[in-house]
Amino acid sequence: MPSKSPHLKKSLKIAVSLIFVLFFGIFTGYLTNYVLSENARFESFTKKVFEKEVSQNTLTLHYSLAYPEKHGICRNAPSLGTISSDISETISKCREYEAALKDFSYSRLSEENQLTLDTLLLYYHTECSLEGLSLLEEPLGPGLGIQAQLPVLLAEYAFHRDQDISDYLNLLTGIRPYFQSILAFEQEKSAAGLFMSDTTLDRILEQCSAFIRNPESNYMLEIFSQKLTEYGKLSDKEMERLNETHKKIFLNEVIPAYRELMEGLSALRGTGKSSRGLAGFEGGQQYYLYLLKSQVGSYVPVPQIEKRLLKQLLLDSKEASEILKKDSSLSALMKDNTLFPDMEPEDILETLKTKMQEDFPETDETACGIRYIHNSMEDFLSPAFYLTPPLDTCSPNVIYINRSSQSSPLELFTTLGHEGYPGHLYQTVFFSRQNPSGIRCLITSSGYIEGWATYTESYAYRYAGELSDSGNAAEIARLSWLNRSINLCIYSLLDIGIHYRGWSQAQAADFLKAFGIQDEKTAQNIFQYIVETPANYLKYYWGYLNFLDLKNYCKKAAGDDFDLKEFHRKLLEIGPVQFPVLEKYMRREYTSAAE
Repeated sequence: MPSKSPHLKKSLKIAVSLIFVLFFGIFTGYLTNYVLSENARFESFTKKVFEKEVSQNTLTLHYSLAYPEKHGICRNAPSLGTISSDISETISKCREYEAALKDFSYSRLSEENQLTLDTLLLYYHTECSLEGLSLLEEPLGPGLGIQAQLPVLLAEYAFHRDQDISDYLNLLTGIRPYFQSILAFEQEKSAAGLFMSDTTLDRILEQCSAFIRNPESNYMLEIFSQKLTEYGKLSDKEMERLNETHKKIFLNEVIPAYRELMEGLSALRGTGKSSRGLAGFEGGQQYYLYLLKSQVGSYVPVPQIEKRLLKQLLLDSKEASEILKKDSSLSALMKDNTLFPDMEPEDILETLKTKMQEDFPETDETACGIRYIHNSMEDFLSPAFYLTPPLDTCSPNVIYINRSSQSSPLELFTTLGHEGYPGHLYQTVFFSRQNPSGIRCLITSSGYIEGWATYTESYAYRYAGELSDSGNAAEIARLSWLNRSINLCIYSLLDIGIHYRGWSQAQAADFLKAFGIQDEKTAQNIFQYIVETPANYLKYYWGYLNFLDLKNYCKKAAGDDFDLKEFHRKLLEIGPVQFPVLEKYMRREYTSAAE
């Protein structure tokens, strides 16, 4: 075949170049007009939603953004908002958002935006299902209620600018009207036959009494003075004046607000029914299903949840039994507090950071402060909790420890594994390093967050076992985790029984007896706590099982190529979403990898 002439080759090159330029122009135009513009439109929409939602009340804004002005968000007049049974405006807004989200072309969005879209669509659709059920909500509670959590949130209200100090003082004057709205809501609940039992009422009143018992020496006064000193931008005279103002507001506004709330609630005594689960009220089952979706992030039918819980209960019980068959003395040794090293919380966090590197991906160094719950609140607050920092500063990171709840070095070690590394603190910091959109940090899933911390807690037990010089420490640590897992599973089954199946206190006690919990007072306390915190245990344990099942699925799909660190990395990069969304993206990742 004769070769092409140089002139013909040159003409072909020109033609190919023109075709390439034409193709590139068309592709770029398509990318700009369809793909990129759809992403830009979606991101603009979610930014506006974030700005609107984060500004609903001052606490939400302050704990989300340290410097809202840098994000183009103006501070509204300081307010805690209101509690109302009329949620028609909220439902209408959710439907509006849901319709707007459905208008975006899914295929033209980036994977990150698709993930956000899936999360938001499910969230707003779920919130719409609360319509007609709002009076079943309960803002108050002995430990997790607003009145118990508010002092901690105000005590930790960080001062970044002078404006923050002013906002904080104004918020204190807003507690009274805020509590008045809560009291009006409780009066509506009472009129509808939905008010709390006298037992729960007494526990809430006891918590409020403990907080206001010694107003002149209340811990909030001391913490405010300490924060002014740490702020470091005020003269001694200015700090003295602010401390005087703060004390005056605290004594004349905050303390009376709690007293008025107590008086108003006491007036409703006897209008509630005896302690019972949600199933004992009209619409209660439906509301419980809403909680499973909105709080736990689960859309699995209840019978399926029960079946999976029972399966894990049998697996853990069998493993524990096999360990004890090999060495029956381990049961008694579990109560020996000298087997594991007694360490300071700061040292525990450093140890956990080192130990976790074999199983979890590295992240940037993060400072964490350890604080202790004031003794006046120890009987009412959790064993420990982590306060999430603003997304624009990722600090301060603070873990509160309830000293009255820590009974052993192992318990403190694993509690800090849950709250710190590789639990809440680590998960929060890792996700923030992905630079997620603001809406992803505002709309999250408690089931993912608490489930992750519980899942990683099991690793903390193993790490503790590796630290001890005792030859059987690993087995004791494993038994201790299995014991915790079994207890959480029993309480989760009990939660469903009480709130979905309608179990009475006697039925709950019979259920607990089957697992060796014979003491009547203990059974009564467990029943009462679960009545007051529907779906709470499932956030932790059903969340944990979702991570466990995802790991098993991905291990099977990847086979010998499974990498535990990479599995954890993918979970962390996706971040706190509902479990159907998490499963969708994890299964897609590992299914495509297997193919």
